[in-house]
Amino acid sequence: MFLSRVQLNPNRRAGRPLFESSHVLHAAVMAAFPDASARPEGRVLWRLDLSQTVGNVYIVSPQRPDLTALAEQGGWPTLPETQQVREYGPLLERVEQGHRYAFRLTANPTRSSRVEESRRGKVYGHVTARQQEEWLLRRQEAAGFTVARALAVESAADGEIPAALDLVVSDRRTLTFSRRETRVTLRVATFEGTLTVTDREAFKRTLTHGIGRAKSYGCGLMTIAPDW
Repeated sequence: MFLSRVQLNPNRRAGRPLFESSHVLHAAVMAAFPDASARPEGRVLWRLDLSQTVGNVYIVSPQRPDLTALAEQGGWPTLPETQQVREYGPLLERVEQGHRYAFRLTANPTRSSRVEESRRGKVYGHVTARQQEEWLLRRQEAAGFTVARALAVESAADGEIPAALDLVVSDRRTLTFSRRETRVTLRVATFEGTLTVTDREAFKRTLTHGIGRAKSYGCGLMTIAPDW
């Protein structure tokens, strides 16, 4: 497995479609591999983190990517430091049961509602921050972690006040883009905080296979703050 980062230039005209369409960026990420199919050890996951001056595309993949075309289209191709690829295995092996890690995840929190006379439910995106937070909390056990709490706060009258979860839901937005002749709409949110590993193997699978839906479109990749 590999963990990669390529920086994109938001002021570069040729690269603007990468920022404007998850479908376009998905195609560019997949083009970095001769074979982007999922494998038992993991699948291709990616996430775009935006700041005022740069877009960072993080990629987890079973194969080493060739980031040349992606950098040439929207980044700084002549600056090697803007393209980094690392072996992910050593980081995965350092994951320990019971340890706390800072994490970041952009996901597509959804619910399924059964439609009459249909075996398949219709998928709806969660709208409120509370719904999105609860969506993640319902999945934490199967994903091998629990969201940690900050230190308890002492009260002179009542002793310790239970601390809130160390979890922030931010960058809540709706993505829309065209895929062939279909208009796709996704509700996404970014989760940041601290977690404790409760099942090491399940958590490693979460890091390599993702969590939630819309993994092809920049959702599902959880990172635990690599030391770039």
